[in-house]
Amino acid sequence: MRAFLRGLIALSGFTFFLPFTATGAESEFLRELEAWRTERVARLTAPDGWLSIIGLHWLEEGVNTIGASEENHHRLASGPAHLGRVELAPDRTVRFWPAKQVSVAVGDMVIDGRDETGIAMEYGGPHPTIVRAGSLSLFVIERGKRLALRVRDSEAPRRKEFSGIDYFPADPSWRIEATWVPFAPVRQIPITNAVGQTTLNTVPGKAVFSRDGQKFELLPITDSSGETLFFIIADATSGLETYEASRFLYAPAPKDGKVILDFNRAQNPPCAFTPFATCPLPPKENRLSLRITAGEKNYRGAH
Repeated sequence: MRAFLRGLIALSGFTFFLPFTATGAESEFLRELEAWRTERVARLTAPDGWLSIIGLHWLEEGVNTIGASEENHHRLASGPAHLGRVELAPDRTVRFWPAKQVSVAVGDMVIDGRDETGIAMEYGGPHPTIVRAGSLSLFVIERGKRLALRVRDSEAPRRKEFSGIDYFPADPSWRIEATWVPFAPVRQIPITNAVGQTTLNTVPGKAVFSRDGQKFELLPITDSSGETLFFIIADATSGLETYEASRFLYAPAPKDGKVILDFNRAQNPPCAFTPFATCPLPPKENRLSLRITAGEKNYRGAH
């Protein structure tokens, strides 16, 4: 029996009109989408989510002092006037020493300014060394040949003043079963990020689908596990209803020559929420003339 879902349904704190009659399968689609959106908002607004980032500080070789005072090499948006110093050695190893009268934590270990050994700041793997001081946390990231200190504050205004996410109406027709065309061998394409760095990325194949009588192709990048396809896309809504630079879309690994592209889950990149992210930009192949009226719209809160 088909049940017409009248009026408005709330997803992740926001409401929109459902312009279709829901079958059992469509009701399941809505339940799964609601769960995904709830989890997405939870990750974004977590104490260590993207909204908590307050700074991205590029490290120079040698000593880099950090703190809220303008006397530091890198002035933090919050925290103590003098938090400590970060030293980048010629061999690209990084150590941190807290300032006098400052105590920091690394895991269960507490270190204060009397410690002369410092803290090795490991980076490059899935679990970088995180140094915590009150509501602040800092760790090292690597982008191309450069290293930077990324700083979070769980009390950041962007996190506290989160404006929620606006969406296009949920639409099962935007959950598309695309044809998967594997590349043998896999290809390499250049991807440029928001700070102008370009790297080669592995593309295992392409997703081919039709919409409004036209054929479209998208190139994904594989994640580190190889189990998820990562699409960086732009379309005819970019810069209008949706974030200008791009949106991200993740899809399960292809199965039986097909890959599911659910554009209802197209999401804003971190750069839509913070100026301290280094988001990858879409390759030219993923800039579509199609209007993808699904997924997340422009974020209306502070960037």
